[in-house]
Amino acid sequence: MSITPDPTPSPTVVEERPLWPSVRRGFRRKCPNCGSGPIMKSYLKVRDHCPVCREALYHHRADDGPAYLTILIVGHLLAPSLLFVFTTWQPEPLVMFTGFAIGTVTLSLYLLPRLKGALVGFQWARLMHGFSTSR
Repeated sequence: MSITPDPTPSPTVVEERPLWPSVRRGFRRKCPNCGSGPIMKSYLKVRDHCPVCREALYHHRADDGPAYLTILIVGHLLAPSLLFVFTTWQPEPLVMFTGFAIGTVTLSLYLLPRLKGALVGFQWARLMHGFSTSR
């Protein structure tokens, strides 16, 4: 009986990427690799490559995640404050609606691109969706 060697390849060394610095860089809309290049080409369009370090960013699959997180955060911040304002000061309904509508839209527009960048940074740090083979 002869024993044949195992045909499976040896495990490849995978680089370790820091999670929280990458997420913070993404939240600041900077490249998760170098932290200095802009990650966005327009309001929500992610660049294919970082203009500074040339890191490939087209692998991201943010999809509906940033919108879901934005709704979750804005809802959890403004729903209790809506109840607090109504029970404390009892403003006119139109005044309250106007104030909270402006607050909701403003906070949503502020958070959406930042959460998308953070999600791309998370995917880059965890080597998801082809980021492990980039460069």
